[in-house]
Amino acid sequence: MKTVKDYIRTIPDFPHKGIMFRDVTTLFADPRGFRICVDQLLAPYAGLPIDKVAGLEARGFILGGAVAHQLSTGFVPIRKQGKLPGAVISQAYTLEYGEAVVEVHQDAMLAGEKVLLVDDLLATGGTAEAGIKLIERLGAEVIGCAFVIDLPELGGRRKLEAMGMRVHALCSFDGH
Repeated sequence: MKTVKDYIRTIPDFPHKGIMFRDVTTLFADPRGFRICVDQLLAPYAGLPIDKVAGLEARGFILGGAVAHQLSTGFVPIRKQGKLPGAVISQAYTLEYGEAVVEVHQDAMLAGEKVLLVDDLLATGGTAEAGIKLIERLGAEVIGCAFVIDLPELGGRRKLEAMGMRVHALCSFDGH
């Protein structure tokens, strides 16, 4: 029986030499693989009170929308700066070379709501950390962080767990 990891294609030297890019589009394109992925992402949270699923741009939108649908809850996009049309709050985070900013609508979550954060890849944890901070600034509570892929060598899981987060990843790959 195939696992989620079996559906993920690796592309060497993308976007830079020495990077092994883990391409989840092959997973998304396969109906069985995508179904297995969504079911496994939400399995640890089934039965828990979840008010919203938040997805990190961009592949987190695909996954988060599907997970929210299965959980019969709302979906909230956490987007790159300047992409949301309404009043937003922003959170900067560090990249390998520089800084980036993500945003969420000010009215996307209510104080006390329980939120599941979803994305395809956990690397250094910077984007997820920024998403968590946005959710918490709105007064909501992150009940878990679910990822398809963990790259353990980059330390993202350790960073999120040090923040008190429950981290769930379907598979892991060595290296970057």
